[in-house]
Amino acid sequence: MRFEGTSAYVATDDLKVAVNAAIALERPLLVKGEPGTGKTVLAVEIAKALGAPLIEWHIKSTTKAMQGLYEYDAVTRLRDSQLGDARVKDIRNYIKRGKLWDAFVADDRPVLLIDEIDKADIEFPNDLLQELDRMEFFVYETGETIHARRRPIVVITSNNEKELPDAFLRRCFFHYIRFPDPDTMRAIIEVHFPGIKNRLVAEALRLFYEIRDVPGMKKKPSTSELLDWLKLLMVEDISLETLRERDPKKLIPPLHGALIKNEQDVHLFERLAFMSRREGR
Repeated sequence: MRFEGTSAYVATDDLKVAVNAAIALERPLLVKGEPGTGKTVLAVEIAKALGAPLIEWHIKSTTKAMQGLYEYDAVTRLRDSQLGDARVKDIRNYIKRGKLWDAFVADDRPVLLIDEIDKADIEFPNDLLQELDRMEFFVYETGETIHARRRPIVVITSNNEKELPDAFLRRCFFHYIRFPDPDTMRAIIEVHFPGIKNRLVAEALRLFYEIRDVPGMKKKPSTSELLDWLKLLMVEDISLETLRERDPKKLIPPLHGALIKNEQDVHLFERLAFMSRREGR
């Protein structure tokens, strides 16, 4: 099992090395990076490349580790017992499998995505240590132990909103997805927009990286936002001359709502335009 990227996902050499190392070591792959750099999509593409089933567990602030194993619905069982429902005789009717349980009993070795683990409570990663390490867990209600038939390929993503515990980090293979350089970005654009005009891409990339380099930006535009912007530029048939506009009143590029997602950053560009006009007097 080796990951070499896919036709729909441009994987750098160091990312391929990280994925294959995690598979060889049978360790979870912990992926960090700016939002929009393809962390979540990576798990989808690994599953496609290896022909493996994909099981996705998207973490929220209210998610508990136990939900990944199973949930016991005692309330419904109590209600059914009051109604004389015959199902109450088998407690298994009230146990709902979690994503880890599904991954452990899958017929084929799956790819398990635990997405944005840093959204959950700080204890969440520690609560999964034993299950991810031993690949088994105990179901107290039925007295059975669920063992993984095959160790799943685990991909864990984080946006670095919280520090993860050292004990958890020790059990992972870590990779940080660096923001793509212009050459890699061109390859990504070609995957999404085959045959796009090179001159349009060159000018759009120049503006895109200039925006990212503006000091004081609260939220720098990401790869996914660049792709959205390029799509709009083509749909609206924006000319190269418009993109190359040097008018100080138009420092913000056309259709900037696809790139700049924060009013503070819009005000920043407005102030820069005002300062540029003053200097040009």
